[in-house]
Amino acid sequence: MTTETFQSIWDSTVREHTDNSFLVFRSESGSVSDWTYGEFDTVVARTAGALREAGVGPGSPVHVALRNCPAFVALWLAAARLGAWLVPVDPASAARDVASQIRRVRPVLGVCAADRAAAYKEGAAETATVVIELAEDASDISAEGPLAAGTPVEKPNPVKPFDRAAVMFTSGTTSEPKGVVLTQANYAHVAETMAKVTRLQSQHRWHVTLPLFHANAQYYCFAPAIAVGASVALSAAFSASGWVSHARELGVTHASLFAAPIRMILARCAPDEQPLNLEHIWFAQSLGAEHYEQFAQLAGTRPRQLYGMTETVAIVCADTSDPLGHDVIGTPLPGRRALVCAPGGSGIAAPDEPGELRVLGTPGVDLFSGYLDDEQTTAEAFRHTEEGTWFATGDLVSANIDGVLRFVGRVDDVIKVSGENVSLTEVEAAVAQAPGVLEVAVVAQPDPMRDVVPVAYVVARDPHNPPHADDLTEWASHNLSPAARPRQWNLIDELPRTSVGKIRRFRLPADQ
Repeated sequence: MTTETFQSIWDSTVREHTDNSFLVFRSESGSVSDWTYGEFDTVVARTAGALREAGVGPGSPVHVALRNCPAFVALWLAAARLGAWLVPVDPASAARDVASQIRRVRPVLGVCAADRAAAYKEGAAETATVVIELAEDASDISAEGPLAAGTPVEKPNPVKPFDRAAVMFTSGTTSEPKGVVLTQANYAHVAETMAKVTRLQSQHRWHVTLPLFHANAQYYCFAPAIAVGASVALSAAFSASGWVSHARELGVTHASLFAAPIRMILARCAPDEQPLNLEHIWFAQSLGAEHYEQFAQLAGTRPRQLYGMTETVAIVCADTSDPLGHDVIGTPLPGRRALVCAPGGSGIAAPDEPGELRVLGTPGVDLFSGYLDDEQTTAEAFRHTEEGTWFATGDLVSANIDGVLRFVGRVDDVIKVSGENVSLTEVEAAVAQAPGVLEVAVVAQPDPMRDVVPVAYVVARDPHNPPHADDLTEWASHNLSPAARPRQWNLIDELPRTSVGKIRRFRLPADQ
C-alpha cells in the first residue's frame, strides 16, 4: 500500500519530466494550447498563490463548477499543493444543487464560469463564499489571468497520506448524490496502479473528452499520466461527430469512454472516416457485439472493458480475454480481492448467477475514505473484518466457472419477469443495435401476469423516419429472450442522462 501523496507524485514528476508535454487543450473553437510539466508547474504555483490570497489554506474546501479547461487542472493541483481539498461538481448544476453542495461542504472559495455565474451566485448567496469567475479557456491560467493574483506558492504545504484531497458527489441516478471522500493516498494509489495496469509510458497521450469533475477522467487518465510523465489531450467538450478527427489531430494513443458515448460516436461519425491507430481504450458498461466490433475497427484497437466506481478508486477488474470481448469485465487486478455475494449476502453466488460485488481494501488507500457527513451510509457500505474492509458496491455481476465477471447492472436494474432475471442494462445494450434506434432506456412496469415487464423509451436515429413499434417488436423476437422483450415502445426526443451518459431511469416512469 502506498504511503505517498498525490502532491509528492506531481512534484517528483515535474523534477524528472520537466520538459515533457503535460497538457494539450483543445477549445470549442478548435484552438490548441499546450504546456510542459515545468510550464504547468509554474501555473500551479501561481494558482496556489491566488487560492491562498482568497483565504484557502490546509484543510480548506474549494468548490469548483467548471467544464473541461486548463483552470480545472490547475485548481486541482494547486489545492493539493496547499493541503486543501477540491469539490468538483457538474458545471450545469442548478442554483438549488449549488446551494445544497455548498451547505454540505462550506467552501472557502467557489469557482465557476462567468457565463453561468448568475445561477452559481444564487446558489451560494446564503454563505460568505468568495467566488472567482473564469472564461474556461487558456486565458484563465495566463500570467495576467484571474488565477494569477497573489504571490506564487513554490514550496508545497506538508501533507499526509490520509489528509483529505477531494470530495466527489456521485451522479445521483437513483438517489440523493453521496459525497465520496478521497485522500491524498487515494490519488497516489490510483495514479500508480492505473499507470501500471495500462503499461503507460511517458510518450503516451490520453484523450480526455469525458467531464473532468467525474472520477473516470481523474482516476484513469490524468492521475496515471502524472505518475509517469505522460501527457493528456483535454477537449473542452465531447463531440460525437468530431471525436475521431480530434483524436487524430491531437496525436492521442489512449482513451477512456462509456458505452453511451461510444454509441453516439458510431451514430454521428462520417461514413468515410479513416480509422485511428490507438494503443489502448478503456470502456465501461457493456456494448452490444455489433457496436463493439464497429468501434474496434474505427479506433484501430479492441477496447478493453473495466469495472470501477468512484468509491473503489482504482478499477477492480478488467477484461484480459484473448481476443478482448464486448460483454465481460474480466477478473480482479493483482492485489484486488472481490466476491460475488448471493442475494441477501448468504454466501457466494453460484456460477453465472447474479450477485452483489464486494471489494476488499483499505479505506483511504484503495477504497474511498467514507461518505461525507454520513456515518450511517458509510457503515452500511463497509464491513470490517480481520482480512480488511469489504465494500458493498451495490452492483450486480455474475462469474462464470472460470471466475470471469460480467456486469449485470445496479441492484435495482435487474427485474424478475415471470421469475426470470432480466438486466435492464443488457436489454438497453441490445436494443440500441436495432435498426433505426439511436439510444434507448428500459424501465420496469407492473404487470398482473408477470409481476413486472420491460418497457422501452427509444430515441430515433432519424427523427423524420423513426422505427415503428411493430418492427421493433419483430426485431426483439429474434434478438432477445421472451422475458427480456419490451412490452411497449415509446418514442421520445432524448433520454435524461448524467454528464457521463448514464441514464436517469427515475425520470422515465413507466406510466408516461
